[in-house]
Amino acid sequence: MDRFKLTLSGRALWATAMVALLFIFLFGGLVKLQLVNHAELAKRSENNRLRVVPIIPRRGIVYDRDGRVIIDNRPSYTVSIVPAEMVSDRTVPHLAGLIELDSAQILKRMLRNQVSRQQPAPVKKDVPFDAIAVLEEQSLAFPGVSYQMERVRMYVDSLGAEAFTGYVGEVSPEDLSESDGERQGYQPGSMIGKKGLEKQYDQLLRGREGTEYVEIAASGQILGPYTEREALEAIPGSDITLSIDIDVQEAAVHALDSFCCGAVVAMDPRTGEVLAATSYPGFDANIFSSVIPESLWTEIRTDSTHPLLNRVLNGLYPPGSTTKLITVGAALEEGLINEHTTLKPCYGGMQFGNRFFRCWEHSGHGTLNCIHALEQSCDVFMYQIGLSLGIDLLHDYFAKCGFGRPTGIDLPGESDGLNPDTKYYDERYGKNKWTRALVLNNAIGQGEILSTPLQLAQFYCGIANDGLVYRPHLVKKISRPNGEEINVPPVVSFRLPFSKQTLDILYEGIRLVVEGERGTARAQRRKDYTVGGKTGTAQNPHGENHAWFCGVAPLEHPEIVVCAIVENSGDGSKYAAPVVGKVIKAYMDKRTARADMANLTPVDTSHAEL
Repeated sequence: MDRFKLTLSGRALWATAMVALLFIFLFGGLVKLQLVNHAELAKRSENNRLRVVPIIPRRGIVYDRDGRVIIDNRPSYTVSIVPAEMVSDRTVPHLAGLIELDSAQILKRMLRNQVSRQQPAPVKKDVPFDAIAVLEEQSLAFPGVSYQMERVRMYVDSLGAEAFTGYVGEVSPEDLSESDGERQGYQPGSMIGKKGLEKQYDQLLRGREGTEYVEIAASGQILGPYTEREALEAIPGSDITLSIDIDVQEAAVHALDSFCCGAVVAMDPRTGEVLAATSYPGFDANIFSSVIPESLWTEIRTDSTHPLLNRVLNGLYPPGSTTKLITVGAALEEGLINEHTTLKPCYGGMQFGNRFFRCWEHSGHGTLNCIHALEQSCDVFMYQIGLSLGIDLLHDYFAKCGFGRPTGIDLPGESDGLNPDTKYYDERYGKNKWTRALVLNNAIGQGEILSTPLQLAQFYCGIANDGLVYRPHLVKKISRPNGEEINVPPVVSFRLPFSKQTLDILYEGIRLVVEGERGTARAQRRKDYTVGGKTGTAQNPHGENHAWFCGVAPLEHPEIVVCAIVENSGDGSKYAAPVVGKVIKAYMDKRTARADMANLTPVDTSHAEL
């Protein structure tokens, strides 16, 4: 009996101890929850009933020089998933059928764009309104799914302006991994400038994202704004006014649309402002504002005309006879010739070593001085002064005229071009394994020399502006959302390496190309204004010759320089010169119309009889 009492007493003691330990454990847990982890748990609880919604600001609008819209925005809907609220396994399958994406694609995009479990991760942009209406009406059937109205880029697709506008696209992992300050502030799923002005001025155009907080129920139903946290207001992007003239731009596009491929650049030589720039064929930049079907993307990438190639900035071509001005200018500056010097007559070509180098005019040009050699574009005259100059001296003059390096235009990704010298040829062919004959090709803009249309336009701006070259640029004015306006002044880039006397001789040469009796572009003469320029026909090993023409107008006080290349077409005088002529005409007609309007005198009707 005593043993039984002892056993019972021991069990009671153990039970009491266990209860005490359990009480201590529970009490300790309560202390930890209420005191130690209170702040963290309270924050988690708050996050579970909050949805962090980004406010996408209006992206800046882009205007032409007369205030006409080039790039605007249109309304669009983006569907997102909040991972922390996706409580049902049926959410993704239901959503897949509604937005026409399979479940795997949705989950992949959600994981790629996820910033936090409480923040919406975009899974599809530009969703039709019909699908948004279903999400609104049946929100309980799509826990964790949200939508947001955004503004999507809208480009005027008739302008052929992709060469400078570029386009926007969804931020890539490479964009997010950039460590420099220019890339800070992007989130997965954000839209970012990918090419052109959209990329160059992305920080200005995009503005600053805002944030608002929404309270939600456990079912995912939106209860309303959460007022205990202050929302961060979005700041719209800055608007930009360009130097582009839509009328001149449209003329450039229409002038090229009967050819396969080509490019046109028009500039104001007095400031470096780009008035028009088009690469043909181009693409509709609007397709990049939404999801591109794989079939369309494949079609664009495999197109033999290369619509994604920006020929203005990255098209590399032998400049042909358009750079004969540099050859003549170098010879004049070095004292090898003067304006009256005549060399060996042109009889259709010139023998050098064991090779006969032909002139484009097989019957020959006879005896010429440098001005008439430019007028008639005589190759034999250029061969002779090219040999006197040599590879490296000619290279130096090309370099001082802006070739072989980017112009510095306010667009990303510009190509250098190619301006060969002795070092280049030694590396390519081997030392002492090439001959002086190479300079004959360089002297007429052939051989290894490669230029972009923009580089040529820049050079001719210097010829038209007494040797002073302004850096090509597109942006004239930046209008910030606070009302501040910033005018972008022209910047001098360099000066051509020619004296006033040499420039006058070169200018007379381009005048005679159009105005002279034997000029190669005399078909471009106009009665109401004067035009000068230089034709070029660049040999193309892959097909027909490329046609070049660079034009200047009006000659008395130049206001516009237009450079055009028409690929695989033939003679510059026959194909490229008319393209330039149409663009210059559009500019001069508009200039005349404005002058007429300014000269109109209002009729005084204050004393008219009733």
